[in-house]
Amino acid sequence: MAPFLASLDMYRKVPVDLLEGTKRGSIMSTLAIMSMATLFFLETRAFFSSSLSTNLALDSNTDQNVRVNFNITMMDLRCDYATIDVVSVLGTQQNVTQHVQKYPIDQYGVRQRYQQRNLKQHDVQQFDATVEETIEDLHADGEDAISLDDTTLKVALESNTYVFVDFFANWCSHCRDLAPTWETLAEVMYEVAENKVEDNLDKHNLKHDYTDADYDAAVAVELPVFIGKVDCVDHPALCQNYMVRAYPTLKMFVDGEEVGDYRGHRTVVEMAHFIEEMEKEHKGKDRAVETSGAKDVASDRTIHTREHQEYAERLTATRHKVKHSWDEDEHPGCQISGFLLVDRAPGNFHIQAQSKNHDLAAHMTNVSHIINHLSFGKPFSKYFIKEGLKNTPAGFLDTTRPFDGNVYVTHNEHEAHHHYLKVITTEFEPQRDTKKQYGKKKGFYKPPEPQRAYQILQSSQLSLYRNDIVPEAKFTYDLSPIAVSYSKKYRAWYDYFTSLMAIIGGTFTVVGMVESSLYAVSKKRR
Repeated sequence: MAPFLASLDMYRKVPVDLLEGTKRGSIMSTLAIMSMATLFFLETRAFFSSSLSTNLALDSNTDQNVRVNFNITMMDLRCDYATIDVVSVLGTQQNVTQHVQKYPIDQYGVRQRYQQRNLKQHDVQQFDATVEETIEDLHADGEDAISLDDTTLKVALESNTYVFVDFFANWCSHCRDLAPTWETLAEVMYEVAENKVEDNLDKHNLKHDYTDADYDAAVAVELPVFIGKVDCVDHPALCQNYMVRAYPTLKMFVDGEEVGDYRGHRTVVEMAHFIEEMEKEHKGKDRAVETSGAKDVASDRTIHTREHQEYAERLTATRHKVKHSWDEDEHPGCQISGFLLVDRAPGNFHIQAQSKNHDLAAHMTNVSHIINHLSFGKPFSKYFIKEGLKNTPAGFLDTTRPFDGNVYVTHNEHEAHHHYLKVITTEFEPQRDTKKQYGKKKGFYKPPEPQRAYQILQSSQLSLYRNDIVPEAKFTYDLSPIAVSYSKKYRAWYDYFTSLMAIIGGTFTVVGMVESSLYAVSKKRR
């Protein structure tokens, strides 16, 4: 066996006295060492570095819901009217309020300090249930709420200190419900004026010998508030001039100037109280007001039973909950932020203008908006954005929020931007320096779970609406069945050592061949 092993010796030695050193050999040896050192360095650096691997597979995410994070500024829509609806193949959620905050935006785009409540306003009474007469019955002796047009409204504003106008549409159901209440309010004000005329006659011991025309003129002089109405179907330009966006809209004018919209309970007593408060604010608390008796007349006119009394008391008790805002600028905005939990199924969510107490004017609804932020999934912290996305491609964060900072303005009526989102589930490995996690069993190592994000492929288009449809800012999403995963690919240790040995052997062989060739050429020249 020993002779056989000796015959397999691949490393036979040559006596040293048979070897001869040359200057050329020294140079070639130096080049070989430098080449091997350079290749060793490059190979070692490549071993400790990694490459990003992309894989495609069917989405195995078992979550039932996905989170949608948003921060959207509606540039010309009040928070009172701005609502969010979620629609999917599994169901519909209307006027979502959970996890949603609204902040009014003033005419300069500055967010207000207070948070706006979601005004679905189930607590605001839409009409006076104690008014039992129909509008036909109330009109039997003439209309006290005067129908106005552009010319007559100007005359009314010039001739009266206080003017209260109902801007309505004849097709609006809320307007039809309010009509008897509004006519009754006008009759109450007329009765207040009549009482004042009679009191003046009694005070001066005068007899009532006026003609009907003179008496009506005297009552008109004493009328504390002029009650009018404008049909926006017949006078659309007039309503548009006063920025009427929903029906009915009740506007108060003082000295010919608009002071705001009435947003309280639409009952005769409550509106009479509102008129009295506006007169007090205008004249000052120390001066007598002419509408002080209107509430009494309104009570006598509408409260006939104990149930009516209890009904009025309930509304009075909630009066402080209704806050009136008098914005000089008629284009306030609303910043809507928060998150939604939507089904993992095709669907959409949309921001639209709607109100339980109004029918909105479609041509006056502007849903121009700024998308400050829109993303899917768990939001990333600032630290994670800085340190946790190293296992993702460059620009990955931008693909998860492609809408951020985009502005979508509509310049014409009956149009709105619709956005289409293809949502792609994306998983990536955590960093190697992530702290170890342990399971319930002591000492059982549990590797960190992959991080999940959602990339978005987006497109937007301007959509046109029919004249009777209120526009909406719509976001349609569809989750891709294919998921993307990113992982870091590292070289195996045996691959590294194989490459090192290949470098040594290859360099030695190549340099040896070059040196032998040079030796042969120089020998022939001799």
